Amino acid sequence: MSHKTYLNLDCIENVSSTAFQEQEPYPWALMQGTLIPAAWDTLRANLPDMSQFQRMVGVKRGYGQAPHNRGLLHYRDGMAVAEPWREFIAELHGKAYDAFLRRMLGLGPDQQIILTMEWYYAWQGCSVSPHCDARRKLATHIFFFATDEDWPREWGGDILILDDQGRHKAHSAPTFNDLKVAASLDLRKNGSLLFQRTDHSWHGVQPLKSPREDVYRKLFIITINIPTLQVWWRRVRGKDPDGYPFKAE
Repeated sequence: MSHKTYLNLDCIENVSSTAFQEQEPYPWALMQGTLIPAAWDTLRANLPDMSQFQRMVGVKRGYGQAPHNRGLLHYRDGMAVAEPWREFIAELHGKAYDAFLRRMLGLGPDQQIILTMEWYYAWQGCSVSPHCDARRKLATHIFFFATDEDWPREWGGDILILDDQGRHKAHSAPTFNDLKVAASLDLRKNGSLLFQRTDHSWHGVQPLKSPREDVYRKLFIITINIPTLQVWWRRVRGKDPDGYPFKAE
């Protein structure tokens, strides 16, 4: 089934940018029903297969942070994905979503932003250690494609908004025990999370408790990048802000 529109425009247009920017300990908004329900079902039914993913296990992170084990599929122009996903990604590059991001993030019409997108699948025991994103990442928008049947909440997977109370530098490695949980967010059943990067925008996910390693927590993540020197240098070499070639081979 194909859809002309995937985003629930009433949902995204009714989110308060003022409440978002005033949220503690950094700007974030949990949105339920971000996609039209039938469109969410269609995207969920057409998610990429894990066989397409790169398994990232034990990959060293900077500043002594623990590895973020997961399967990763980075979207590039021209890659083979199901038609609904091509349509949704096209909509994410359209005027309505661009206007939503600029309103929420306080951006003027001339501020350049570059979207990159990835599917993340994680399995039993995977976790996301507390971290702040790279400076080129102005914001992140995360969608979780699961129901109670796919992924009961007791299996974990909530995204934790963490508060360091201003004590830790972004380039450091506090543990969950060093940080206060400001919110534990359930994105299942057509939820999404938008958050803005700051020097204290700590977030993470505790180890997953799913019963088998072949059951996956399935996310789609949009990163809103700004053209830092690193981004421009990668572009000169034919790569996107995440360091991947612009087009699929």
